[in-house]
Amino acid sequence: MERYARRMVSINESLEIPEDELSFSASRGGGPGGQHVNKVASRVTLRFDVAKSPSLTETQRQALLQKLASRLTREGVLLLSSHESRSQASNREEVVRRFAQLLREGLRRPKKRRPTRPTRGARERRLGAKKRRSGVKSGRGKVRRGDDG
Repeated sequence: MERYARRMVSINESLEIPEDELSFSASRGGGPGGQHVNKVASRVTLRFDVAKSPSLTETQRQALLQKLASRLTREGVLLLSSHESRSQASNREEVVRRFAQLLREGLRRPKKRRPTRPTRGARERRLGAKKRRSGVKSGRGKVRRGDDG
């Protein structure tokens, strides 16, 4: 009995998704291409169930569900499609590449902000600007007439 190696989609150094967790469907794509587009199912749609994927840890799952919320169905399924090329194989490669990039970005942790303080010069410039502005505004009072009459 011959064993097939499971094809994996590499996301980052700590995560690989088996390709059998992804489902692909083909349909007719729109756009330019004339009769070819009208006859051939070259658009490829990828479906990945983020909510139920056994490859993701609970932390990864929560991060993806939160960060990709606008791109997921109510059931937690990510849908991506590609119809850039006239070739179904090229579109499949493109949609898998975009899938990996999207997951990579979704799992990236934002850098922690290091609080900083304004420099002495910046503080002095700010206060100087406030004083100038205050002077401009105080000069806008009513004009007083002198004792001339």
